[in-house]
Amino acid sequence: MNTTNATDLIAASAYSKSAKGQFDLNIPGDSHPPLLQVTQLVRHYPLPRTNLFQPPQQVQALQGVDFTVAAGHSLGIVGESGSGKSTLARLVMALDTPTSGTVHLLGRNLHRLPAGELRHARRDFQMVFQDPYGSLDPHHKVERIVTEPLQAQRTASRDEQREQAAQVLAQVGLRSADLEKYPHEFSGGQRQRIAIARALITRPRLIVADEPVSALDVSVQAQVLNLMLDLQQEFGITYLLISHDLAVVNHLCDEVLVLYQGRIVERGTPQQLFHHAQHPYTRALISAVPRIEPGRARARRALMAAGVARTMV
Repeated sequence: MNTTNATDLIAASAYSKSAKGQFDLNIPGDSHPPLLQVTQLVRHYPLPRTNLFQPPQQVQALQGVDFTVAAGHSLGIVGESGSGKSTLARLVMALDTPTSGTVHLLGRNLHRLPAGELRHARRDFQMVFQDPYGSLDPHHKVERIVTEPLQAQRTASRDEQREQAAQVLAQVGLRSADLEKYPHEFSGGQRQRIAIARALITRPRLIVADEPVSALDVSVQAQVLNLMLDLQQEFGITYLLISHDLAVVNHLCDEVLVLYQGRIVERGTPQQLFHHAQHPYTRALISAVPRIEPGRARARRALMAAGVARTMV
């Protein structure tokens, strides 16, 4: 990541946050239920047996994760590779089944819905994937790619689908003429705009974004994140943002959860975590944000050695 741009991205978030108001994902005494509620979510993956006389081994990807997100807010989930972030995203999207625990969206337990009801419910939650090159079928034109959610819902005619596709392309800064093009004709940032348009076309209440800008240049990252902020302000979208980059979640999110070895070890606003982090793992993540300061690598190694390993064993 470019050092100067990363620092600018962190600083620029102050303006975007001030436009969005207070950092209150769950307002005490608020009579409105949360849009998304995750309760004691556990996911274990069995490992192949290597010895018939030993008990089966498991990978404990998630271990009792709890959080809620109010409508129109953004929650960031941060952690390094292997912390359980993508597993959490798949469970929230009902693309995987939890070992135990629940995911409620708009009061519905997604993992208890029959297949037909779940397909209909997917209008309310969509996903933006990490790789703008791999998530778009290179054999399909943009029109077919963007209208895929509508095709799955079977609620609009071909003409209606094309009209809606042109509308969402305009909303993400592309032209209706782009409907006739293929993914290889676009830059990485434009491809991610197409992916956002695909997620936006059903007018979802929740968008789960799994590392949506990590494959892009930093200058393009800021453009995509600002687009997501604009869409949130226009349509009241709720974001669940999965990232390893604290600079990114600082730009977009009202609250951040730090995930380590499948557990939430700290939570707070981006400002609280950047300035008053309590857990050694959180401080190590913050120290990894590129800045022009001597000795940062030594400081990060010292923080990791100070307590991360022993606090979670």
